[in-house]
Amino acid sequence: VQLQASGGGLVQAGGSLRLSCAASGTFSLLTMGWFRQAPGKEREFVAAIISSGGSTRYADSVKGRFTISRDNARNMVYLQMHSLKPEDTAVYYCAAVRSPLLLSYGFDYWGQGTQVTVSS
Repeated sequence: VQLQASGGGLVQAGGSLRLSCAASGTFSLLTMGWFRQAPGKEREFVAAIISSGGSTRYADSVKGRFTISRDNARNMVYLQMHSLKPEDTAVYYCAAVRSPLLLSYGFDYWGQGTQVTVSS
């Protein structure tokens, strides 16, 4: 499985961005996730979606502001981010795991990351 994230950039606080992740391999069997890592901090879970797209899970810090979705026909997963805050600034990583479960850990495959910077 190979993952390629894109869509990061610089945005003002309160703005929106949509991250995209293109995946290869047996996409329809993968639980997909987004993680982020801010400078000086550990990588943290942001959101996940099961293979069917029927269930999602979010970190408390992004609930109500971020939405994860997927398009199995196109092997794509997205993270729509609204009401962005300076504390959302981080490198965002797309990740995948061969599991039917809605996990927030144990992901096996990682993309290269895309930088999101939110200015105050």
